[in-house]
Amino acid sequence: MTVLRNKLVRDLWHYRGQIGSVALLMASGIALFVALRSMHGYLLDSQSDYYRTQRFADAFVSLRRAPLSVSDRVAAIPGVSAVEARIVADVLLDVPGATEVVTGRFVSVPDRQRPMLNDLVIQRGRYPSPVRRDELVVSSAFARAHGLDVGDRIGAVVKGRRQNFRIVGLGLSPEFVYEIRGGIDVFPESRRFGVMWAPRSTLAAAFDLEGAFNDLSIGVMSDAPIPEVIDRIDRVVDRYGGLGTYARADHVSHRFVSDEIAETRVTSILIPSIFLGVTAFLLHSVLLRLVGVEREQIAVLRAFGFGRARIASHYIAFASVPALVGAVLGTGVGFWFARRLAGVYAHFFQFPFARFEADPWVIATALVVSAAAVLVGSIGAVRAVLNLPPAEAMRAPVPAAYRRGLSDRLGIERRVSPEVRMVLRSLERRPGKTALSVVGIALALAMVITGRYAFDALDLLKRVQFFDVDRWDVSVTFSEPQSSRIRQEVVRMDGVERVEMFRAVPVRLVHGHVEQTTAILGLERDAALRRIVDHESRATKPPVHGLLLTRALASQLGAHTGDELTIEVLEGDRNVIAAPVVGTVDELVGTTAYMELDALHRLVRGERQVSGAFLRVGEAERARVRERLAEMPAVGGVAERSAVLASFERTVQESFRISLTVILGFAILIASGIVYNSGRIALSERARELASLRVLGFTRREVASMLLGEQLAIVLAAVPVGWWCGYALCALVNRRAQSEMFRLPLAVSYQTYATATVVVLVALIFTAAVLRRRVDRLDLVHVLKARE
Repeated sequence: MTVLRNKLVRDLWHYRGQIGSVALLMASGIALFVALRSMHGYLLDSQSDYYRTQRFADAFVSLRRAPLSVSDRVAAIPGVSAVEARIVADVLLDVPGATEVVTGRFVSVPDRQRPMLNDLVIQRGRYPSPVRRDELVVSSAFARAHGLDVGDRIGAVVKGRRQNFRIVGLGLSPEFVYEIRGGIDVFPESRRFGVMWAPRSTLAAAFDLEGAFNDLSIGVMSDAPIPEVIDRIDRVVDRYGGLGTYARADHVSHRFVSDEIAETRVTSILIPSIFLGVTAFLLHSVLLRLVGVEREQIAVLRAFGFGRARIASHYIAFASVPALVGAVLGTGVGFWFARRLAGVYAHFFQFPFARFEADPWVIATALVVSAAAVLVGSIGAVRAVLNLPPAEAMRAPVPAAYRRGLSDRLGIERRVSPEVRMVLRSLERRPGKTALSVVGIALALAMVITGRYAFDALDLLKRVQFFDVDRWDVSVTFSEPQSSRIRQEVVRMDGVERVEMFRAVPVRLVHGHVEQTTAILGLERDAALRRIVDHESRATKPPVHGLLLTRALASQLGAHTGDELTIEVLEGDRNVIAAPVVGTVDELVGTTAYMELDALHRLVRGERQVSGAFLRVGEAERARVRERLAEMPAVGGVAERSAVLASFERTVQESFRISLTVILGFAILIASGIVYNSGRIALSERARELASLRVLGFTRREVASMLLGEQLAIVLAAVPVGWWCGYALCALVNRRAQSEMFRLPLAVSYQTYATATVVVLVALIFTAAVLRRRVDRLDLVHVLKARE
């Protein structure tokens, strides 16, 4: 064992370049696994702990207005464990220093603090008092965004009247872990939207809801069937303008958080698996060619009585060193990266108790994964040589059959230099090794393409959503549906160049045994400010007959073109009607059904009302139009497309680009390592041949050009294969990492292909410099010694 131990030490030192690069590749894959898997556990544990301690409700329903006695009737339904009758309303805010329209959501809490559903976490200050009618608690994220603190004041336009409120506390609620208003908002933007909690008596007086409520949060017993409970709740609240009870699974905040958790679960397995799979392939390639170089040494060890198991354990130990170093380094880097990601997630998900801690299970799994990569990469490589009889293995491998190859038959050898001719013949006469090298470098290039894919997808999403779908300058939503006559009031505003009204009707769509609560969005027939556009920027008109569904919604319902859906309208007379699916559109955001505006009015057989408007406004007049809209009592929210776009870009910059840049960096590191290893192994295999050429009179430059020319040819052959592999990996990641609310398109730009190619070529140039230096320093006498 001393002999093999000494040989192991010498081999590790001799191949230290390859060992170091393999260790870095292993560390990259392990770091990604540890970071992404830790984030999955962090989010899952934070969500479950928060929901449990603060009693996040199981079902929700909004109403027009209902007496408090209705909540008692809901509480008496079998399976209901708790009910909170609340007042919830959106208002426009006047925040000191704010330069854009700010919307606030008022949510009532009991006059006296007590345990409740969706309980508040007061992080700073105190609970508001019902004695003073101007006290409230604001969300911590909103306060941070505007520099607000306990004691500051903000104004609000409540039913057309301005009221001033004083901040007495900063808090959080499990209902707003992902704090967005809904509708067109996808990312939280605390400068434009925030949640405020005030005593019930305060909001009842402000919104004329004394002895009444307009929102219910319901707790459901764990053994109660949620669908049956929801159906019974709807029977009670329908007559009071109930907009359809929905389960926690359909709550907008919960859906975003759960989708993110599901995505981290997929990516924490898929992306590291790809990276570690490539690393295992590289390790296999290194060992396969290494044992080929050491074929005679293995035979000598066999002849001196070393058994197959002992020799195999030596090479497995050789492979284990970079794997162990990579696992330790990758685990440390992964946890450091996970802590950084935890800070990013804390910016978007409001978890009050979330503390990132290293998970021993993740560490153990990382070690098992690295061990598996070693076994997969090493066992197959040594098996072939170990099965050879010692006498046969001591002989040099049988030379390749030097017959005329393709380049010879095509007459290429007569038109190229001897160096190029030797490169072509070397590649043709060792097709197995050439193919292995081509595949390895192709996978390296594919890694970079996969790492950069998300940047392309986000850029296309931004272009489609903010320049093809949304072409409005200002979006207005009304607190309640308004008569279509309000259009004239908006049109008369100075600076408004075009107005398009829309109607959003809450509905429950039923197809067979599947149902989904969503909204039918009615758009004007020739709508140009808010269009229906798929991921390839193809526009579709809203249908006059039937429903146009987003592909995500159609998939949830299991519906196809021509199928008939049952539509349960959740407002007004609550009609139940049927309509066919006339088509689907592959939109990137949300799950919506579309109809032409007048057709929607006819379908629901209700009054011609509108839910809001899209406006085109001259840039110089936008501030004035914004002020005019804020003065309208019917207006519940105003958004500017420029502000929404800036919010999107800021969110992407602050969150996605951090993680994506790290993933891309790991991909570049892996690509560089593969190219470097390919060149170093080629030098080890051909050192004797190259030294022989030197002795025969070839110069250092000519000898180096043969080796480097071979590597260049392999890289050029690998580029198109790598492009195809990269696109296939991007398609795999895209298919596995989609959510219902938010979908990235499958888009790989020419710039990404060019970037990946440049990365591989730069790695080749670096490798060429190292190989040229080593070729120049070849010890001809040592290399050419006969091997006895």
